[in-house]
Parts: sequence; structure tokens; C-alpha cells
Amino acid sequence: MCRLALKTASTPFSPYTVLEAMEAMQEGYDGSGLGLLLRGLEFTDYRYDAKDPILSGITHTREALHRLDGFMRDAGFTLKYDHEFVTDLSRIEAKDRYKYFLRVYRQPEAWREKSEAEIEDARMLLRLALRRDGEEHGGDLTVFSFWPDVAMIKEVGWPLAVGDALRLSDDRIKARVVMAQGRQNTNYGINLYACHPFFIQGIGTMTNGENTAFVPIKEYLAGMHYPGYIGYQSDSEVFAHILHYVTKRLRLPLEAYKHVITPLKTDELERHPQGAFLLGLRNACRRLIIDGPNCVIGTLPDETCLMVMDHKKLRPGTVGGKPGEWAMASEMCGVDAMIPDRDRSLDFQPMREHTVVIPPDRKEYIVWSQFDPLPLPQAA
Repeated sequence: MCRLALKTASTPFSPYTVLEAMEAMQEGYDGSGLGLLLRGLEFTDYRYDAKDPILSGITHTREALHRLDGFMRDAGFTLKYDHEFVTDLSRIEAKDRYKYFLRVYRQPEAWREKSEAEIEDARMLLRLALRRDGEEHGGDLTVFSFWPDVAMIKEVGWPLAVGDALRLSDDRIKARVVMAQGRQNTNYGINLYACHPFFIQGIGTMTNGENTAFVPIKEYLAGMHYPGYIGYQSDSEVFAHILHYVTKRLRLPLEAYKHVITPLKTDELERHPQGAFLLGLRNACRRLIIDGPNCVIGTLPDETCLMVMDHKKLRPGTVGGKPGEWAMASEMCGVDAMIPDRDRSLDFQPMREHTVVIPPDRKEYIVWSQFDPLPLPQAA
């Protein structure tokens, strides 16, 4: 099992507070890794323009860093800011780390002629090209994300130890959304790309559980020949790709995600006001149905946050907070650590039909049921 923690707040906060919540849940994982996704960024030493893309990852050698510099320069990008972590590498288990990087770039002038969809695809392809470059050079370059207003950090070790090694407690980086997972990769070897959260074109997810339907889902996604549907060093990466497929490629509302990964039974669909449409969706996306147990927490480009789980409901999740500040976690003690001064009577644990959504305004959380109508266009 793994443990998940997400905090979202209107005022940027230190990611270290979420690592402290992970420490409260430490009996649920083995210290084999930490993954962080930060969204809605603020730097103390740089006035960040949220339109500029941020490249995040690790170079493992000096040569890899020089190659990265040349790659980005040749692609037409200008470096605007290079965050310098104050690192204590003695606290890091791996001994081949040269530089952890969060780099802000100015996009090429030629990109001004592209549509937003073309730019999003170009960012993804550049990230994948850098990943291939690292793999072709013995794994000396690891790239996690290339997207505006998003940064990712992944490392082997206990979450709090990694946070201390990178001095994330110094408040030099803050964010409005922080996702953290302590990973126990039970099915595969230790690999930084296997560390949750997973990210594609502004969409990030992390999972507690085991996706026993992983192989057919992976094969179906790979069969689409979409460039971003690759990797799969973890059986949970498919959750991010399915959410991307539903919202970005099928252009369905977020609520449809639950209908794809855990559709209602036929007799339930027969009583549903949109039963015919949802039955067709289930048939078309049958290969994307998951088999748990899983609890999935995610975030979207507009800072919407969500939590869902499968029918088995053997990996619980809890949502709690107050207006302007909310938390999601695998255990109630994790929510306690992130927002101790909330009204606990308002905490919610979703059941198998629920999608819990925290909108960008963060006024309240919304519980949507699969038995409710989907907000579809009239033509649907």
C-alpha cells in the first residue's frame, strides 16, 4: 500500500506541511519513495509568470546538465529562472544525483503562431524527447514535467528525509496545490518514473492500491498510439492517462471519469436518466474499466482537485477542511495534520458511486454521485 496526501488552499503554502502529513501516516508505506506535485507556484526570489513553462527533473551527471542546456537552447527556449535547491545530498539514498532542477523558460517566438492545443502537444513531445535522451544515455537525465505553473519532485527515501535533504521547509517554494505520495512499488522495481504522482498535459493523479486490470488497460491505451501514453513502470500510471483521455480527448466532463473506470451495472443504467448514453460509453470504454482496490486523487489545470475509488472500497480516503483550505488523504490523521482547525463533522469519506470535487474557488467540496445526471451538452 501507499499513502496519499493533497492540500489545496487559496493562499500558497509550503509543501513541507504536506510532508509532515505523510509522516503522520508513515505506518502505511515503506519509505521507498516520495513524489510531489506542486501547482499554483510562488517563489521568494523570483516573480513567476504562470504562463511560462517549468521543466522539472534531475540530472545525474554534469554532462547531462550541459546536454540539457544545449537541447533547450536548440529548441528555441530561453532560461528565465533556475531554482537553486539548498541540498544535503548525504540525506539522499541514491548517490548519483548531480542537480535537482526547476527551470522556468520563455517559449520560442515561433510558438506564438501555434494554437493552445498545438502548444500543449509540443510541450508534451519535448518532455518525452528529453526523457528518451536520458534513457539513451544510461538514465543520466530524468524529466518529470514540462508545463506552466507545475513543478514535480521525485526521489527514493522517506518523504520527510527527502524534504529535509532539499530543504523544502525554507518557504522558498510555495504552492496552492500540493500532492504527495509515499510509494511502495509492490509490483515492480524502484524507478523514479514509477513514483506517483503521474502527470500528462496538466493532469496529475496518484493512487493508493493495486490495479489488477493493469495489463489490458495498458495495452488498450498503448494501442491508441497517442505519444503521451507511454511508460507504465507503475500499474497506477494508467489512471492519469484515462483521466486525460476522458477530459482532453473525449472532451467529456470530469464526472464522466467515474463512469469510465467504474461504470454502473446494467440494471442501474436502465434506471438512469442518461442510461442509453452511459451504456454506450461503457461499451466503448470497456477496456478502461479498473479492478481495484484503488483510491485515486487527482488535480486538473484549473486547480480543481478530485477523489474517487472503486467498487471494492478497500482503500479509503477522507476529505476535510474549511472554506479556502481543503485536504484529501488516505487516513484521517493525514487530514488532521494538514488542517487541524477544521470542523471534523464535515469530513467526508466517499463511497463507490462518488466523485468528490474541490473547485478552484475552494469555497466547499462537492459530492457528485454516478446516479446523478452528467452535465452533458444538450446534443448528448
